[in-house]
Amino acid sequence: MIDIDTYGDFKSKIVENVSKVIVGKEDIIELITIAFICGGHILIEDVPGLGKTLMVKAFAKTIGGNFKRIQFTPDLLPSDLTGINFYNQKIGEFEFRPGPLFANIILADEINRATPRTQSSLLEAMEERQITADGVTRKLPEPFMVLATQNPVETYGTFPLPEAELDRFFMRIKIGYPKREEEVEVINRNKKMDLLEGIETVVDKEEIDYVREHYSEVRISKEVMAYLLDIVEATRNSESVLLGVSPRGSIALFKASQVYALFNGRDYIIPDDIKKLAPYILNHRIITVSSLKSKDIYAFVEGLLEGIKAPVEEI
Repeated sequence: MIDIDTYGDFKSKIVENVSKVIVGKEDIIELITIAFICGGHILIEDVPGLGKTLMVKAFAKTIGGNFKRIQFTPDLLPSDLTGINFYNQKIGEFEFRPGPLFANIILADEINRATPRTQSSLLEAMEERQITADGVTRKLPEPFMVLATQNPVETYGTFPLPEAELDRFFMRIKIGYPKREEEVEVINRNKKMDLLEGIETVVDKEEIDYVREHYSEVRISKEVMAYLLDIVEATRNSESVLLGVSPRGSIALFKASQVYALFNGRDYIIPDDIKKLAPYILNHRIITVSSLKSKDIYAFVEGLLEGIKAPVEEI
């Protein structure tokens, strides 16, 4: 039987620890934790200077993961990510030098500045948890998570992510500007030279393995499953939508709802779980007729949700 309390404790420890350096973003930290448990990746789309890098570094330290930051630029090559074979004169043979993808938590900074060829080299890593270099396939370490960032305002010198790559991301989220009182706290905290000094690893490998292996035991009734599929089908049938949510999106919404239910002390999904997570999981999987900007896509998904009747269920 699944230990529900373990999930609540796991979330609380991570949120509390990362919040030592990131002010007022507990909901964002929770979303990152959900994606991490589900084995998903996150696209953080927001303006510079909001603490995206600091948040990812703090999260990596919190879970005890190996962290690598990759600055994406137009001249970045696929081999710069995956690694290369080089001739080692000492041993007289070729040797593989692993690239930065061989880490647990990857920050792909300004991912849309790299060329489509380099962007596509991430697809195998994100989906298959492996990379292929010079015809040899190598497994990546577990856990493995990519958190990519892009600036939604600046378009000069960027290469928009294709739909196939966007669909590989479990969620697309925004951090957003802090509230006034939160910004005061941010300024005061930054008097310290190194904010990450106070961040320690608070979960061990056994806890990580447990929460990643057992969330699939969470139940869903036929009525609630029908509600989930009604939402997905609404994105496909709407006259305002050119491209609706794929089955990969349906699976992501289901998995995330399972973890969110556990975070809230239940071993079953309710409609509110799905409604809460749908805007984050579906927004980047939809192309509208009027090509809405990302901030308007969130509102569009929320509008779809308002038009779908949620079941009233007795457990």
